[in-house]
Amino acid sequence: MLYTKSKYEIELMKAAGRSLAELLESLNDVVKPGVTTKELDKYSESVIMKNGALPSFKGQPGIYGAPPFPASVCASVNDEIIHGIPDNRVLKNGDIVTIDVGCSYKGYQGDAARTYEVGECSEETSRLVRVTRECFFEGVKNAIPGKRVIDISGAVQDHAESNGYSVVREFTGHGIGRELHEDPEVPNYRSKYKGIMLIPGIAIAVEPMICAGGYATKTDKNKWTVRTADGRLSAHYENTLIVTDGEPVITTLI
Repeated sequence: MLYTKSKYEIELMKAAGRSLAELLESLNDVVKPGVTTKELDKYSESVIMKNGALPSFKGQPGIYGAPPFPASVCASVNDEIIHGIPDNRVLKNGDIVTIDVGCSYKGYQGDAARTYEVGECSEETSRLVRVTRECFFEGVKNAIPGKRVIDISGAVQDHAESNGYSVVREFTGHGIGRELHEDPEVPNYRSKYKGIMLIPGIAIAVEPMICAGGYATKTDKNKWTVRTADGRLSAHYENTLIVTDGEPVITTLI
C-alpha cells in the first residue's frame, strides 16, 4: 500500500529537516584542518538536541553481524562512501569528509548528507563534490507528480556519467517518515525497477553517492564503513523531500 504523509506529518518532518539544515550549514565553518571526526560528531549531536530533536543514527542496528551504530553522524573521509564511524582521526588540508546525519522530531524523521572540503582541495576534488551536488538537483527536477522513481534515478546517473564519474549501486535513497528507512527504494541509476508513480505527499530521501573511479565497493572490518574498492574519492549529497502538487519541498535545505 502506498504510504503518503498527512499535512500534520509533513509539518513535523519539516521541523526535523530544519534542524538538519541548520546543522549542515553551520558545519561549513566547523570543518577545517585539525578537527577530528569525533569532534564533528559531538558538535552535531549538540546542535540537534538544542533544537529539541533526537539523533536518529545512534544505536541503529547493524546488519551482517555489525554492532549498533555508535555515533550521531556518519563521518566518511576521502575514499569512504558511507557509514564512516567518527573517531580520533584528524582531518588534513585537502581531505573531503561526508557528514551523513538523521534526526527525529516528535517521532518524524529527516535525513541529509553533505561532503565538505577540508581547507584547500585540488580542482579535481572540488569538481567531484560539485558534480555530486548537481546530481541531486538534476534528479529532483523529476520529483513531481506523474513521474516515477526511475526518472529521478536516470537523471542522477546521466549527470554523473556525463562528467566521467560512476554511481554506487549497492546503496540507494529511500522513503522516509516515522521510520528513517521506508519504501520506496530510490536508486541513483537505472534498473529494471521503474519504481512507484510519484504523487503528492510521498516523502523520500534522494542521495547520490558518486565515485571518481569505479563503483565497486568494499566494507571495513568494523562491518559498517563502506569505501571504494579502487581507493578513489567518493562524494555524497542527500536531502529529504516531499512531493507536492508542484515543485517538491526540500525539508533539509536552507
